Parts: sequence; C-alpha cells; structure tokens
Amino acid sequence: MTQHDPRAAGDPGRPDPVPHTESVPGSDAVAVAEAIGVSKSFGATRALIDVGIRVAPGESHALVGRNGAGKSTLVSLLTGLAKPDDGHIEFDGRPAPPLTDRAGWQARAACVYQKSTIIPSLSVAENLFLNRQASGSHRISWKALRARAAGLLAEYDIDVDPTAPAATLAVDQRQVLEIARALSFGARFIILDEPTAQLDGAKITALFDRLRRLQASGVAFLFISHHLSEVYEVCQTVTVYRDARHIITAPVAGLDKEQLIEAMTGEDRSARAEFAAVHYIPATTATPALRVSGLSVATTFTDVDITVATGEIVGLAGAGGSGAVTLGETVAGLHRPTAGTVEVAGKPVRTGSVPDALHAGLGFVPEDRHAQGVIPLRPIAENITLTATDRLGRGGFYTNESLRRAGSALMQRLDVKAEGPEQLVSALSGGNQQKIVMGRALASSPKALVLIRPTAGVDVKSKESLLGTVRQAAEEGCGALLVSDELDDLRIAHRVLVMFKGALVAEFEPGWSDAELIAAIEGLGDTGSRPDSLEEQERTGHE
Repeated sequence: MTQHDPRAAGDPGRPDPVPHTESVPGSDAVAVAEAIGVSKSFGATRALIDVGIRVAPGESHALVGRNGAGKSTLVSLLTGLAKPDDGHIEFDGRPAPPLTDRAGWQARAACVYQKSTIIPSLSVAENLFLNRQASGSHRISWKALRARAAGLLAEYDIDVDPTAPAATLAVDQRQVLEIARALSFGARFIILDEPTAQLDGAKITALFDRLRRLQASGVAFLFISHHLSEVYEVCQTVTVYRDARHIITAPVAGLDKEQLIEAMTGEDRSARAEFAAVHYIPATTATPALRVSGLSVATTFTDVDITVATGEIVGLAGAGGSGAVTLGETVAGLHRPTAGTVEVAGKPVRTGSVPDALHAGLGFVPEDRHAQGVIPLRPIAENITLTATDRLGRGGFYTNESLRRAGSALMQRLDVKAEGPEQLVSALSGGNQQKIVMGRALASSPKALVLIRPTAGVDVKSKESLLGTVRQAAEEGCGALLVSDELDDLRIAHRVLVMFKGALVAEFEPGWSDAELIAAIEGLGDTGSRPDSLEEQERTGHE
C-alpha cells in the first residue's frame, strides 16, 4: 500500500511526525482485505477521508488512533454494515460483495466485538452454527449438530463441551468461540475490537498464543486496541488514523513508542510544550470530599484507594478495560463492590445504592447521557432539578412556579441555550443536553462529584463551558473525581491518576505532557507498581 504523507492530515506546515516506511510486511502478497481510498460521511460529519488499509495473509495488523479517529467506521465498511461514499473494499484482490449478500460477507470477514455477540441462553453448538443448524428444509439433527460442533472445537483446540450453555463460558472462551464461528464460514480475515479489554494477564497470553497459531495457518487479523504495549507484542504492522485521515502504515518493529504516539496525537516531540501547573493547595485539616478505600469489583479492579480533597479535581484516566469507568460508576452506586468503602465528606455511603450516594451529597454525571442522563420527552426544568425536588417545597411538595424558577436558575448557571425551562430536552443540541445532565448533578449542592467523560460528543464551546462549570464547583469547595480519557478534560485536574488493567499504576502532577500520559494509559509506561508518591498520598488522605 502506498504510504500517505502524514502532512495530508490537515496540517501542511508541520514536519512529518514519523518517518516514512516503504517496506511493510506482506506487501508483495495479495491482500486478504484492503480498503482503498475510502471516504464516509454521516450528515455533515466526515467520519473517514480518503483512507486506506491493507492486511496481508497471516498478518496481525494493528489499527490505532484516538477517539473519533474513524476506526469504528472502517470496521463497518470492512464487515459490510455500511458502504463507502468513495473508494472501495477488496478481499483477496477482488471487489467486496454487495451489502445484500450477507453470506458473501460472512465468508470473507468477521468482527469479534468487545461486547460479545454469543447468545447465553443457547448451547455452544447452537451458537457455533446459528441459523445453520440444518440445510434447506431438513429437520435439525441435534446429534449431527453436536458432532459438527465437536469437530470444529477440536480443530481449533477449544476445550469446551458443545452441549454446555454459552452462559457458563468465561469471557475468553466466548471470544475464541466467536473466532471459531467466523472461521467456520470460511473467513480468513478477523477483526478483533479491544479483545483484551475484559481479560487478565494469563488469559491475554493464552489469546495471543492462539492468534499466533492461527496466523501460522494463514488467518489474518485486524487488531484494534488502546493498549499500545499489546500492539508491539502481537502485531507485525500498524496503521494510524487521526481525525478521520490515514497518517501512516509501518512495520511495528521500525516504529518506536514516541513515534507511534506522535502519529496518534499530531504532537511533535521537539516542539512539545509543558502545560502550566494548576494552582492548588489542598486543605490540611478539612475532611476529604471523597474517600474510596480498598474498593474492588470482581474481574474489573481490585483494592483501589483514592482520596479527593475539598476543592480538588482528581482526574482518573484509563483506556477501555482499565476499570476506570466501572470504578466511577461504583463510587456513584451503580455497581455493588465485592469489597471496600466509600465516604462523602466523612459520611459512609451504603455502596451499590444510588439514592444513598445522592443523599450523602454525591453528584453524578454518567457516561451515556442518552441512556442514563436525560428523560428526553420531559421539560428541561424537570430534568435539571431531578436530584433536588426535596428542596423545591416543604415535604417534597412543590409548585410548577418553584420548579420553573429553580430550572431557570440552573439553566443560567450552565448557560443552557433553550427557549425556556418548559422546552423538552429532546429538542436541545447534544451540548445543551449534556449541560442539563451537569446541572442535575449540581442541583443538590453536592459535596463531591463523580464525572464520567463529561464532555463526550459535544462541540468545543460546550466543552469549555462544561469544564468551566467543574472548575467553578471546585473553587466553591466541591471535590471532583473526573473519569476521562480525553486529554482536554484531564488538563483541568490538579492531579491525574492512571488505571491500567484494574489497578492504579501512575500519578501525574500538573505539567504532564500528552506523550507521558498517553504512554501510561496505553500501558507503555512503568506500570509495574504504583509510585511512592501515590501510595503515600492515598495512605495519608492527600490532606
């Protein structure tokens, strides 16, 4: 595949962030899958702009990029879920089948998603041959189906009973089952979307060993992961997308960590600036706004300690599968931990209870405003005051006028652009809906906030407004745990903690660089133990 000039990504004045690499493994063989000059738009949003990728037989090819780079859109094109506006897809040097030919696509490509598509209520055999239990109008022979499944499982060395309910399988077994199902269609090109997000170290090693054996038989993989350390461990070639454009394709062995991060961020290491320190002096005697002690959730994170001082913003960064989002949700009461305690302003909170967390003085901004944040067909005033109805009137009884006044005040504080507090939330832009969610978290005058990706999917102005609101809340004495992998979000934090595979592994004081933080998030930093400063601060309560 012809190497694209990194400057084509929309910044012609910058020097190349990484050197060109002309020799890519497998470049002489016919590609098992190839995207050539593809573009895709959704309305006014350009999701891909003249990008390409080429995966050779038996190759493990990494596709990396920050959020919004276009990776998911490319997957939809390579699996026949969408059609490119320009350019085309090829398999084995021939054009891809029409989108209506689902069997044709299944025989060429498959994706094993982070969220399993295995149906738990069916048996292993039924999942392997879903919609293929019998040929034509013949009745299903369950004995023959189990025999076919046993043969397929033996072929790929999968030690699973074909009659067992899929619900009894471990996460790694479900992943391998999905790979085997794809191969049973004849596909020799498998896309792996964050395959290690829910796996521990031993199961990751076993998965990688299996991938290598399949590669030796000619199966090719497109490996999508936020864990760049795994790219170096299992992949031969890496392609980087940034802002919907192709930046570079190069052999992994010829691209060092700094070069890969530069390609992802567009930041030249020679011109990389240090960020100004955030001025903050934590209180020495005040009770912490939020204290998390020994918190654990089985298979996700273990024995986490975090203390947020009064008026402090603590960033919590982590890639998919790190446990950061689940930790934030657990503190807010969405999950019941297997161990540990949560305190808000010195008051113990009954874990696993959202009402208890709210009553203790915890405000919460969830990750998904559509599913968890707003009630779209109800007015702004109702949505934004939902956590503070007990303050609108005596005994929880309030009038429409008191609701309107409270809603209007919060709208003004958050700079919500709307016709008025009676307008339905569904009529608002995404940025204004997110402001409603933020306003609801602040409506009860919380002592601590848990914010999970609070600026996801909003424009620049809305992002500035939302982050400004968090800073203002901190200045007024509210502590905040800000869970995000967006660097702009984390820049307002007084310190940033990094989670990797269920543990806190690093802490950054103000002045961190993009490269340093991304390296830690992606597992390329020193993640063997927590820094002494982190352990000491958590032991003393960072007071």
